[in-house]
Amino acid sequence: MGRIADISYNQYAAAMLQTIRNLIRYKALHIPDREPREAYNLWADNYDDQPDNLMFHLDHMVFGQLMEQVPVKGRVIADIGCGTGRHWPRLFQNQPASLTGYDVSEGMLKRLKLKFPDANTVQIKDNFLNAIPDHTYHLIISTLTVAHIENIEEALLEWCRVLKPGGDMIITDFHPTALAAGGKRTFQYQNRHIPIQNFVHSTGLIKAFFERQGLLVVQDIEKIIDNSVMHYYIKQDAMHVYQKFRGTPMIYGLHLKKV
Repeated sequence: MGRIADISYNQYAAAMLQTIRNLIRYKALHIPDREPREAYNLWADNYDDQPDNLMFHLDHMVFGQLMEQVPVKGRVIADIGCGTGRHWPRLFQNQPASLTGYDVSEGMLKRLKLKFPDANTVQIKDNFLNAIPDHTYHLIISTLTVAHIENIEEALLEWCRVLKPGGDMIITDFHPTALAAGGKRTFQYQNRHIPIQNFVHSTGLIKAFFERQGLLVVQDIEKIIDNSVMHYYIKQDAMHVYQKFRGTPMIYGLHLKKV
């Protein structure tokens, strides 16, 4: 019957009461969204210390499914929006020829370098990869990044340019349906919830854009909020969020191939 069977009525009621209090307190603060570079610089030191982060859990599942049929060994790979390199242990285990991480946040890249001292990293300032020749990468991955980019077509066009013919692209991100319904990407900093700026990009429009650039959709995955993840919301005193988004797709993943 799923996780809900393991939660008593008293636990559920207590969680709901606490989250109502948290919601009232959160709304009273009116904290503005932070732009991604600033936000991730603040978050960097604690980014990897989140055992109860639902988005990381869902992203791990979706990324794993998408990568099942994607070769890594001997390939030249770019990770755009690499952060601290959450997926790098899996990638290195499969022996790529090279792996380069791109990110706007110097704080996140610094943390990545502490974990992988020999890592190739590039801090990017805009959507362009001007130093990278056409058809450089066999595989481009970008996880939990797309919605942070305002001019998404400009960025995706660059990704298509540097991807080799026959190359693969793996994308995961916060689902636009959840963002359009008021979903927020937040983190805790100095006992405050800090929201990060996001832009709503329809998955339909993203797929149509890639098709115009000669990339075919190989796999398309969505994960919804249901009883199997309710325990994450209870731990965070966020049952009001669970009730609002139950049944809503929270994350999507795409595997694309350049023909």
